[in-house]
Amino acid sequence: MNNKQGKPKKNTMKTAGRLLKYVTSTYKKEFIFVIVCILLASFASIAVSFSMQSLLDNYILPLVGQTNPDFSGLYQALTVLASIFIIGVIGSFTYSRLMVKIGQGVLKRVRDEMFEHMQTLPIRYFDEHTNGSVMSLYTNDTDTLRQMINQSIPQVLMASFTVVVTFIAMLVLSPLLTVLAVVMIFVMFLVARKLGGNSGKYFVRQQIDLADVTGYVEEQMNGQRVIKVFNHEARSEEEFDSLNEKLYHSSSRAHTFASIMGPVMGNIGNILFVLTAILGGVLLLNGVGGMTIGTIVAYLQFTKSFTQPFMQIAQQFNTIIMALAGAERIFNMMDEEPEVDDGYVTLVNAKKDANGNIVESETRTGMWAWKHPHQADGSVSYTELKGDVRFYDMSFGYTPEKMVLHDLTLYAKPGQKLAFVGSTGAGKTTITNLINRFYDVQDGKIRYDDININKIKKADLRHSLGIVLQDTHLFTGTIKENIRYGKLDATDEEVYKAAKLAHADQFITRLPKGYDTLLTGDGEELSQGQRQLLAIARAAIADPPVLILDEATSSIDTRTEAIVQQGMDNLMKGRTVFVIAHRLSTIRNSDAIIVLEHGRIIERGTHEDLLKLKGTYYQLYTGKLELS
Repeated sequence: MNNKQGKPKKNTMKTAGRLLKYVTSTYKKEFIFVIVCILLASFASIAVSFSMQSLLDNYILPLVGQTNPDFSGLYQALTVLASIFIIGVIGSFTYSRLMVKIGQGVLKRVRDEMFEHMQTLPIRYFDEHTNGSVMSLYTNDTDTLRQMINQSIPQVLMASFTVVVTFIAMLVLSPLLTVLAVVMIFVMFLVARKLGGNSGKYFVRQQIDLADVTGYVEEQMNGQRVIKVFNHEARSEEEFDSLNEKLYHSSSRAHTFASIMGPVMGNIGNILFVLTAILGGVLLLNGVGGMTIGTIVAYLQFTKSFTQPFMQIAQQFNTIIMALAGAERIFNMMDEEPEVDDGYVTLVNAKKDANGNIVESETRTGMWAWKHPHQADGSVSYTELKGDVRFYDMSFGYTPEKMVLHDLTLYAKPGQKLAFVGSTGAGKTTITNLINRFYDVQDGKIRYDDININKIKKADLRHSLGIVLQDTHLFTGTIKENIRYGKLDATDEEVYKAAKLAHADQFITRLPKGYDTLLTGDGEELSQGQRQLLAIARAAIADPPVLILDEATSSIDTRTEAIVQQGMDNLMKGRTVFVIAHRLSTIRNSDAIIVLEHGRIIERGTHEDLLKLKGTYYQLYTGKLELS
């Protein structure tokens, strides 16, 4: 599958701005207070360095050589200096604590919005992205945001303020020495741009490779039984080593450039310190620029304060790049177009009035109707939900270049059982996906109770359908909760009734905690057949007028199938049913059997009619031809 959300975008600044907007909009007041605290800490740091000149020139040097020196002035200056230092410490502590709160709050909002948006995405998105790749968005990528918000943003802000204030202070102390500082900072900028560009490129690659590794591990964990059955351990390890090798190279290169940046910037700062000391000494000896010992000492302190922020930014650079790469992947997913739903026909509870007309009911009546507003005259009509499904000249392909279904025309009247037979890839499951509107047809139409399904809101359409898939999925929770998933407001009695209808009650009552048995790991405590029975019970409790059974009994052994078939017949009674089955014995009583081949209908009729034809179905039923 393609990992589309892993493709990096070029507009990194746009991503950074969007991420910063999350921070400022979620915690606006707190973030403003953080900036104030950072400013206080920054000014305090500069004030301490700036006071060195005054301490030396006005308090310390005048006391040198005095017989009875008066230290009161020095003590007062040191008290003021200590007070400023304490203010800076309080500011640093406060903004650090606040950024932790802001960081966790922003991550919660991002995860909430990601999950909310994910629920609106079409099935196509999940077909094109691995589970592990999507999971990586919630784990690896959000964790990089946490590090950036908690650490990098305050450090970068602190460093930026410090640079500006320090530069102003340096200009005030000595414009001549500041010229040298500007030249060296320009050199640092060129080095940072070169190393940072290479580092950023590989950090983006690292996040993509990490998602690939995560996706592969998740896939292999789910398939451990298959891996062991087919002795695929060595091949699996080789494929993992290949992916892990890519991650190793991208990660090592990214961190190499990022690690080099700190020492290089530090040494450039040291060179600036040495050159400043030499130039300052020359100016002092020659009496140029009013240079004093206090000025030189203070200025040397400022060179450290001036270069230190650049080193701090360099140290945070890898975190920032990783976070921006992760943010791009997250925003790519959040920018995916949601599932389009332009339907306006809704499903409502209904009843018939004294004149036999269908009217809407506020309470559950057991009768459903389609509420169809007509835009032309503003009127509203109601059509009873019966389960009449018809296909007209329908064609479909998952991509325009490769069509799966061709010119299908068929119908299922209310209460009829329609079975689809054909080899793998014939298009059987695709038909059920189109009934659900997981995908929309390219040509032709599907009408449900004589209403084009494109006009029906997807949630209402799917509410009218009950589905039992070959691959069942059980959620973490009790058996009762998993059955109730088909009808969230169902009573316990309704749960028991649905379980008995599906013949799941027999094994449930034998469990130590019965219906309160807790299921985890997709119901791994149960057999595949038992899980399938719970899926059938889940569909039964929904009590839909239309049922889709996609290999619903494929995981049930022959003995269990005989037991559950009666329940299945009860479940299907009075409903329109679409059945996909490899076991032809389960569809003999179908009202119509459709034989598909390469997306086209090649035979249709009842079981007896198709046997008389002695065509493909006859060969399949008699075993002369096998489904592949």
